[in-house]
Amino acid sequence: MEKKRYYHIRTTFLYMSHLSATDREIADIIEKERLRQLNGLELIASENLVSKAVLEAMGSIMTNKYAEGYPGKRYYGGCEFHDMAENLARDRLKTLFGAQHANVQPHSGTQANMAVYFAFMKLGETLMSMKLSQGGHLSHGSPVSFTGQFYKVAQYGVDPETEVIDYGVVEELARKERPKILVCGASAYPRTIDFKAFQEIADGVGAYCMADIAHIAGLCATGVHPNSVGVVNFTTTTTHKTLRGPRGGAIMCNTEYAQAIDKAIFPGMQGGPLMHTITAKAVCFHEALRPSFTDYSRQIVKNAKAMADTLIGHDLRLVSGGTDNHLILLDLTAQGITGLEAEIALGKAGITVNKNTIPNENRSPFVTSGLRIGTPAVTSRGMKEEQMHQIGDYIASILKDISNTAQIARIEKEVIAMAGKYPLYPE
Repeated sequence: MEKKRYYHIRTTFLYMSHLSATDREIADIIEKERLRQLNGLELIASENLVSKAVLEAMGSIMTNKYAEGYPGKRYYGGCEFHDMAENLARDRLKTLFGAQHANVQPHSGTQANMAVYFAFMKLGETLMSMKLSQGGHLSHGSPVSFTGQFYKVAQYGVDPETEVIDYGVVEELARKERPKILVCGASAYPRTIDFKAFQEIADGVGAYCMADIAHIAGLCATGVHPNSVGVVNFTTTTTHKTLRGPRGGAIMCNTEYAQAIDKAIFPGMQGGPLMHTITAKAVCFHEALRPSFTDYSRQIVKNAKAMADTLIGHDLRLVSGGTDNHLILLDLTAQGITGLEAEIALGKAGITVNKNTIPNENRSPFVTSGLRIGTPAVTSRGMKEEQMHQIGDYIASILKDISNTAQIARIEKEVIAMAGKYPLYPE
């Protein structure tokens, strides 16, 4: 399988000439990964393809500098150009979302969340959030995360019948638990989130409200999904999912919370910021401000809906019956297979997805009864509804006959042919 999948491996690495000359083992690994991405279909909902400009910024000379502190107030000399880059990143992010204040230093989305908790909660206070098994995130209160160890956690889920958030139930729980921070946002919730309703619930119990829009940030920035910035007290995000930037995090809030947030990041949690990443964040925010990015965001959702319709047409059950955003959550119970089995089988055909828990899950998170599918990366390659219908057919065919190795091999060839028509970097 590996020989067939990576038959394009080259003997030269023109785009990595220094690395191939000094560390051929790593250069070979990177080339194999490039070809895996090139010849396959990336349907991980939390992944995307950055532009060449973002790649250049990430691998730039900006990585050489220590820049502890903030623009105009660094602990090292020689930071004048890093100040310029970080100021551009902050200003562009504020413009993109309409934020009063932005911090672009968090190394990840989890650390962005951590900063908000550390700034506005004391150890042992109550954090209220969505259950991980029903769509939430580890950093929202899982017992294996620092959140579950440092704070008392109360969690809401989705309605067992509709599989969407019941805001009346959330409000009832909030009145009972009286959280210090109410978290909204998810990593596997295919429906629109009502940020205004969450803030009103928080206001009613004297809590802060934090929206984690890591998955849907690009959609929020372009009006394809409602924007949480200016609606809730704090908005955290990653920059590498629908926002299509480098791996990292950011926080947005009103000016009144700016000082506490900035202190929580530095010196509270992090030392020197990753300035090459912040520079790349500035590039991605600049790209997201273009009209073409709005078109891209709309296409992400169109593609997700098209694929969802195809899967439903094959009598596969989607959690909540469909999608409003970039992801689809499949319930494989009727097929009698696990999410892990489905992930492995689809992977053999060059279709990369991830196993995922579903509401009322009865299997381990390492096995699961569900599958999460997302459209950001294939949309970045230029694919549209027609291709989503075809990919949906591939997925359904494999899930209905998961042990059919001949069919998987045939679909793999078709996947490679389809991927070849949509190169990662056409230029």
